Amino acid sequence: MDKAEIKMPEITFYYRKPRRVGNYSVEFIFRDVSERLKNQIKSYSAISAYESKGLFKRIYICLEAMFRQGDVNHITGDINFIGILLKKKKTIQTILDCGQVHASKGMRQAVLKLFWLTLPVKRCRYVTAISTATKNEILKYVRCDPDKIVVVPVAISDSFRRMDKPFNKSNPRILQIGTAPNKNIERLIDAVKGLECVLIIVGKHNQEYEDRLKAGQMNYQYLSGLSDEEMKDQYYQSDILVLPSTYEGFGMPILEAQAVGRPVLTAHLSSMPEVAGDAACLVDPYQVEEIRNGILKIISDDAYRNELIEKGFENIKRYNPEKIATEYFELYKSITG
Repeated sequence: MDKAEIKMPEITFYYRKPRRVGNYSVEFIFRDVSERLKNQIKSYSAISAYESKGLFKRIYICLEAMFRQGDVNHITGDINFIGILLKKKKTIQTILDCGQVHASKGMRQAVLKLFWLTLPVKRCRYVTAISTATKNEILKYVRCDPDKIVVVPVAISDSFRRMDKPFNKSNPRILQIGTAPNKNIERLIDAVKGLECVLIIVGKHNQEYEDRLKAGQMNYQYLSGLSDEEMKDQYYQSDILVLPSTYEGFGMPILEAQAVGRPVLTAHLSSMPEVAGDAACLVDPYQVEEIRNGILKIISDDAYRNELIEKGFENIKRYNPEKIATEYFELYKSITG
């Protein structure tokens, strides 16, 4: 057959409707994959007409998805439930985390588990999990062949580049990304209270957190609605990235900070040790004193801090975008033949 006659597989990437705030992951990940594979696949972006809210809007999203199928249907996260009406043998589900199910109880947990995990996992050819921790958590909730779940991590954008700056030991800028309950903001505030530093919190505003910051007479900035470029600038200006979360499906800020050349403090549980490798200060997120001591060690111990930074540059090589795009392409090929 003439090379020009070989049909490239058509991949439909299903995306949630972009949120007004808090989009830092899903959309970039797979648009980057699509761009890197542009000579090997024909990609189509199927963006939901509505945000995933309410029964009727979700039913519409499912019906809409059914009429937009390609040779491969790749559901990129958050709207897992649309896979129920797609062709099973042609569908890939990417599950970013099990956070909603993990944080729920009773009837709400049962409904979320059924429509965001159990049925979507059963109604697809493959599941891709962005970390081994996420794969293990899926298997905790859903009985399926473990080989059906393939771990494909998140690539670090090559727009995050090394940006050296002198470390400000006298008044470091400590950067925290995200304000959801799992981000552990209250304990972080208690941990840095009384330290000479500026705490930068990026995420949806929470008045309780701000009241706590003011009561502690802390030097802080609370930022939200940042563009991608403004977000990168916060990494460049920072001295330390902290992510002492009680739960993460992946923990993208860890890699973004390491790529820029900033020392990272994160939790020793969930996916965070897996993502950070040996290039972060790992602490118990439930122990305020341990978070504080970790931050103080990074500030005071120059050799330790520089070691974390250098190991961070090595760690991000595991998340090369070309390598990860190729891993997805191999899955697409296995479906289309």
